[in-house]
Amino acid sequence: MWLHEVMRRVLILGGTAWLGNTIAREAVRAGADVVCLARGVSGTAPEGARFVRADRTVPGAYGQVDGDWDKVIELAYDPDIVGSALDALAGRARHWTLVSTVSVYQRNDEPGADESAALVKPQELTEYADAKVAAELASRERLGERLLVMRPGLIVGAGDASDRFGYWLARLRRGGQVLMPKSVGRFVQVIDVLDLAAFIVSAGRDRLSGTVNAVGHAHAFEEFFAWAAEITDFEGEAVHVSDELLRENDVRYWAGPRSLPLWLPASDAAFSLRSNAAFLAAGGLIRPLRDSMTQILQDEQMRGLDRDRRSGLTVSEEREILERIR
Repeated sequence: MWLHEVMRRVLILGGTAWLGNTIAREAVRAGADVVCLARGVSGTAPEGARFVRADRTVPGAYGQVDGDWDKVIELAYDPDIVGSALDALAGRARHWTLVSTVSVYQRNDEPGADESAALVKPQELTEYADAKVAAELASRERLGERLLVMRPGLIVGAGDASDRFGYWLARLRRGGQVLMPKSVGRFVQVIDVLDLAAFIVSAGRDRLSGTVNAVGHAHAFEEFFAWAAEITDFEGEAVHVSDELLRENDVRYWAGPRSLPLWLPASDAAFSLRSNAAFLAAGGLIRPLRDSMTQILQDEQMRGLDRDRRSGLTVSEEREILERIR
């Protein structure tokens, strides 16, 4: 089998948290011998993969993963950790994938921008985007044509702990008055974790190099909310509020506590309008957004619609704001 000949040994630097674990499961399913090296604080490797417990911040962390590797997948962005992996493994890897992010781009006001768009300058390496750019530069210098840089957009799917996307499906399923940003001129663009994992594994088989934005198709906010309302059997009232009024009430953008997830300033709307032409040309598959939403709603119901969340408004926060603005 060709897959077994070119991708027998796969090393995932991570593999216990959500994305890494999904990649590991996909690689095992494809027939590879998969090793996941991680501290294990987020769990363990999936069935069929071997788990190696190691703290990558200490010397000798890679001593248990000897030999050559057909594919190495790096999920970290801390410069010291990325650098230590390159020092230990770059000379023993046939192909390397660095999972970066579309947050590395300098501007979010260019609809349809592709992989050639300008990047942020890596000055403050404690900042996520700066550190990811630094990781890209260091990896490219050491690996050259053996490197694939994946730049995912918002990753969604069952098990997502960030709560950015699932917030809306859970919130509409609960019903009642729902605080929403005005949606005109805003878009939703995501990549399903299953599609991203499948692409990363197949890219190792094909030894794809270069840089690829891993983003799905862009959908207008109105379309997204209409689908969400249908899928969740929403029968409540959507209260659409201006950006100015939301900011006056200390509602925050995009993610985190006291936020309306996916909401971005109008000036950054093109963050969700990036080109996915390279992803599609390289064989990337994008499942229908409605299919992802249906699976995510099932996961939200299983985990609890009223659970504490990392992103979004709490019940009391939303109620307080609605009472204040009505």
